[in-house]
Formats: sequence, C-alpha cells, structure tokens
Amino acid sequence: MTLPTRVIPKSNEAIPILGLGTWSAFDVGDAPEQRAPLARVLDLFYAAGGRLIDSSPMYGRAEAVVGDLNRAAGRRDAFFLATKVWVGGKAAAEQQMATSAERMGPITLMQVHNLLDWRTHLPVLREKKRAGTFRYIGVTHYQLDALDELERLVRGEALDFVQLPYSVAVRDAEKRLLPAARDTGTAVLVMRPFEGGELFEAVRGKPLPAVAGALGATSWAQLFLKFVLAHPAVTCPIPATRKPAHLEDNLKAAQGPLPDQAQRALILAALGL
Repeated sequence: MTLPTRVIPKSNEAIPILGLGTWSAFDVGDAPEQRAPLARVLDLFYAAGGRLIDSSPMYGRAEAVVGDLNRAAGRRDAFFLATKVWVGGKAAAEQQMATSAERMGPITLMQVHNLLDWRTHLPVLREKKRAGTFRYIGVTHYQLDALDELERLVRGEALDFVQLPYSVAVRDAEKRLLPAARDTGTAVLVMRPFEGGELFEAVRGKPLPAVAGALGATSWAQLFLKFVLAHPAVTCPIPATRKPAHLEDNLKAAQGPLPDQAQRALILAALGL
C-alpha cells in the first residue's frame, strides 16, 4: 500500500494524507519492550509511504525516541519531521528549537505550540525559514476557545500550516477556521481525530453503519479518519499510536473513496450527532 498525497498549498509539495502523532504514545523509556512496538510502528508507517511525524518538547521523551529509532533504522533524514516551540522568550526558544533538532533530526515544520508567545516566535521562525533551517512554519492550539485567534493568524500572518482539533464529534473548526485555511492556502494538520480515544468508547459494541461498506471502511477508526479527510481544507490528520495493529488499521483509511456530503450526514446520524 502506498498512501495517496495532498499538496501543501504554499509550495505545491506533496505529502501523504496520513501522518503520525507522538503525544503520549512515544513518551517511553529506554527498555526494549517499550521501544520495540514503536520501532515497528515507524517501520510500517515508512513502508506504507508515511512521512509526516509530529511531536513537541511538551511530549516528554517523544522527540528523542523518534530520533533514536529513526537513527537506529538508518532513516534519520527520511521523514517530514514537525515539532513545536513551547517556551516564552526568544533566547529560550532558540535553545529549545536547537535541542529538538538534536533529538529528532532535521526539522521540516516548526510550529508555535498553543500560540505561546507567538508574537515573539513568528518573526524568528520566518527568519529561520528564509535561512533554510525550516521549510515551513505554523501555529497550533488544541482548545476550541482558541479557534478564533487561530483564524485571525491564518488570515493575517501568511502561515504555511495550522494544526487544529477536528473530528466527527468536534466540528467547531468547520465554521470559520477550516474555510479560512482554504481561503489562504494554509495546510491543515488535524490533531485528536479520535478525541483521545473517546470516540471508540462511544461506539463500543456498535456495528458499523451501512455507509462504511460503500466507503470500504472496515473499522470505526477508518470511518472516523475518512470523515476528517473528506473535508476539502484538511491536508493530513496525525493520529498517535504505539500499537502496530492500530497503525495498520489507520492506514487503511486512505484506501477507497471518501464520504461525500450525504455520506458524511449518514455517519453523523449513525452516531446520533
């Protein structure tokens, strides 16, 4: 299986339509039994054509674990590595970004995490982009009450990427932020497409609706990801997992058709949304 791609609007560079998040999943120690499943996840992801891996200094040891496993596999430069600056002040940010690169490898996308001190950081990120340190820059936030500010930055700051929460159950970004991203040619990374696993609890024991068959979806995870991918502004969801079987299941969401508006309505109706 080779993942389909979508274009980053500001550059026309193609990236695979499913990425890999690292929140919680990659925050592990050095023990082989902790790292072996993650090495397998990265192997499967790479073999399927996956490239975008997203992390943050906020995620404990995740950056270092990604870097260690990729170096061990001889793939230090093989991925589209995205991470974040998550500290106040220019000097501290410079140090943190350098440390992230030492841990993970060459960073392709640097994002301001949760908009922390963005007025200080965005000019620095632009300088580093011009210098070739990063190919892309962006901003993120996980809280719904930050969507309005994200929209203002998307419309006013000429960003390459915005990372935002979006799922079948949490669709607030559809109102203004996703349209703003489409209007401005800003690529969209989607965090929490499974709402931290809460969506699976909501459908535990429920059979897949008939619309899943028409879309070639054989699991709820695939159906949830297809719903997100069907929005025309979305570039790449980034579900996190430490389980190889879950990664393989997620990747199958890229196969077969995506739901049209009528089919998206059927998915919502099946969930009582």
